[in-house]
Amino acid sequence: MEGMDEIEAIERATLAAVPPRSLARWNGWLLPFDEGTVGRCHSAVPLRHEAPEAGTLAGIEQRYAAAGLATVLRVPALPAFERLHAQLGAAGYVAFKPTLLLVGRVSDLAGKADGAVGVELAGTAATDWEQVFLGEGFDPVDGASRLGILRRGRDSVFASVRAGGRTVAVGAACLSHGWCGVHGMRTLPAFRGRGFAGAVLSALARRAREGGIERCFLQVEEGNAPARSLYARRGFTPAWGYAYWKKV
Repeated sequence: MEGMDEIEAIERATLAAVPPRSLARWNGWLLPFDEGTVGRCHSAVPLRHEAPEAGTLAGIEQRYAAAGLATVLRVPALPAFERLHAQLGAAGYVAFKPTLLLVGRVSDLAGKADGAVGVELAGTAATDWEQVFLGEGFDPVDGASRLGILRRGRDSVFASVRAGGRTVAVGAACLSHGWCGVHGMRTLPAFRGRGFAGAVLSALARRAREGGIERCFLQVEEGNAPARSLYARRGFTPAWGYAYWKKV
């Protein structure tokens, strides 16, 4: 977007998809405040990939303490943050859930529509869409928390695939800040390997392209090899990695 660099646009689009209960900007960081299980929704994240100023950690801790929340940071795994990594470790923080932020082109994500898998798109998450988050193979507590946060989102489109008379694969995209942010990808275990996730991605990308959006991004855990392989086939490449930091 005009007047906003790429990193900030991605981070703001990320939180547009999973809006926290409140959000502040301080000293070049976004500070989302929430109690849910979605890490992005309650972890401080920098808007610039440059070394933080002295006192940044203390300032972030003060603001989360004032909100009655534990301090969690989402810090890029980049040389500019090595001093902050060391400071966090010395203060008792532990890094967990290493994640990659991948970027790509909407045209590559769309692929070629072959019509073999029917995908339904909607502006809200219907009950059947939500049930996939609460279904077999997923943590029901985390699923319920994520659904509550997703319901707060704007500019989102929800995709679903039906098989055997029920919804078996879902995904969502938030079209915000000039980006298509893909999230909420879920396929019930018994229906994996049938191309449903790829069909969901294509449908979401086509909707983004209709809206004039050309770039897309998503987050995937480093250890999720099947998902990383799927996204690589659709032209996604790593932009940067990050980990969450929290005291344990």
